[in-house]
Amino acid sequence: MKNQYIFTFAMVALSFSGCTKLDENLNGQVGSGAVSSNNVAGVLGATYAAMIGPYQAPWNWSALQEVTSDEIIVPTRAGDWDDNGAWRALHLHKWAPDHTRISDVFRDLNSISYVATSVLNASPNAVQAAQARFLRAFAQFSVLDGWGQVPYRDPGEGVTKPSRVRNAADEIAYLISELNAIIPDLPNGPANIANKNAARTLLMKIYLNKGAFLNRSTPTFDAADMAKVISLADEIAAGGYVLTPNYFDNFAPTNDVLSTENIFTAQNLGGVSGSDLDGQWKCTTHYNQDPSGYNGFSTLSNFYAKFEASDKRRGGSYAGQTNIAGVRIGFLVGQQVNQNGVALKDRKGNPLAFTPEVSIIERDPNHLEVAGIRVIKYPIDYANSGSKKPDNDWVYFRYADVLLMKAEAQLRTSQPAQALTIVNSIRTVRGASVLPSLTLDILLDERGRELYWESFRRQDLIRFGKFLAAWQEKPASEAKYLLFPIPDNQLGNPNLIQNPGY
Repeated sequence: MKNQYIFTFAMVALSFSGCTKLDENLNGQVGSGAVSSNNVAGVLGATYAAMIGPYQAPWNWSALQEVTSDEIIVPTRAGDWDDNGAWRALHLHKWAPDHTRISDVFRDLNSISYVATSVLNASPNAVQAAQARFLRAFAQFSVLDGWGQVPYRDPGEGVTKPSRVRNAADEIAYLISELNAIIPDLPNGPANIANKNAARTLLMKIYLNKGAFLNRSTPTFDAADMAKVISLADEIAAGGYVLTPNYFDNFAPTNDVLSTENIFTAQNLGGVSGSDLDGQWKCTTHYNQDPSGYNGFSTLSNFYAKFEASDKRRGGSYAGQTNIAGVRIGFLVGQQVNQNGVALKDRKGNPLAFTPEVSIIERDPNHLEVAGIRVIKYPIDYANSGSKKPDNDWVYFRYADVLLMKAEAQLRTSQPAQALTIVNSIRTVRGASVLPSLTLDILLDERGRELYWESFRRQDLIRFGKFLAAWQEKPASEAKYLLFPIPDNQLGNPNLIQNPGY
């Protein structure tokens, strides 16, 4: 069925192009061709399928949120991972309007918005319309987060004129109104479709980040907005979510069964439908590990040092993975072994022992293949490793994030005791020690420990006022990098205004 959805998405995309050249990738065009009441279910499915490219796997939206942060570095390893400096530019905050990955993600996120809008022009029923509107709001929130201005069209709007653009204030007001309007028509679940609590979680993120989106250099936090965050968290809690005892079960090939905290996911059916989600482990594993990886992404030693030894989120053995190939879950540091405990070697015959030390450009031939602590957040689906269609459902929202957002809202409104209770309840389940007190800096660290490599870090660092600071392998950066540039190839739309400094 997923292939049918992708075909439908491609046909709809072609119909959207209108007067726009195909290589402009929709450029905000939405028309009514190829969409009717007879195929609305297919186009809604195509909207879900359109989420795969920008969101699943580490290459796109995740890269813009994580490689730009203190959580991920993609070192150039001699000739490997150079890519004309594109990965280094993200980590160093040195990107420009012609950065290909920034351009591709902007295009693909807006494509989700436009395909979702086309559903609304085909006489959907109330539930279909609510799902399409949620997916559109989800994608537009990401565009707002990244670029601070959001192109849009109304259903049935002609394509002869450029799409209109909302500024940050108007988009925030629109998203709040839109999500509140559709919640009554959204289903209660399951997690792998747009649902009421997914919409409430997105609303929490809007209220929590509102002051940062309006003033990124000096974020503010209105008490009324924080009260909304807290009340929405309480509404979500009524859904019966609890923290999953085994942290990594939230991301496992059977996480649709094992997780008790996943709120919104993308369904992947092993060997049948899915995505490039296997990139989540291949981006980091060495060529000589099983499965053979690309030996690229690493984390930084200062980030790893934030975890106590007892913290289960740091990782260890995982059934169905370590016993099959010797690969541990979580952070991989030190000597790597196979399933029989035999020490692995790199391609030069040196011990395959990942080191905390890593530079953004690695030149020592005896170190470059082992530099950097590796991370595997999604347990490897060996049953479907040959198909590139793992069974792990992609996780967008988890209950742990809801709890941490509630704690943050409480801490920002002079309720530190209540916030500390929430944070310690999470840490207890995760095997970490109880904190005696809580500050904003400690809470930011806790969000890092709980949500690492889940595509939230850049947003968090901006909200906490830390994104421009220096960290390992990155000097302090200019204020313009609080927003991504509008890609050069999108500035044919006169309603898009290049962001300051670019």
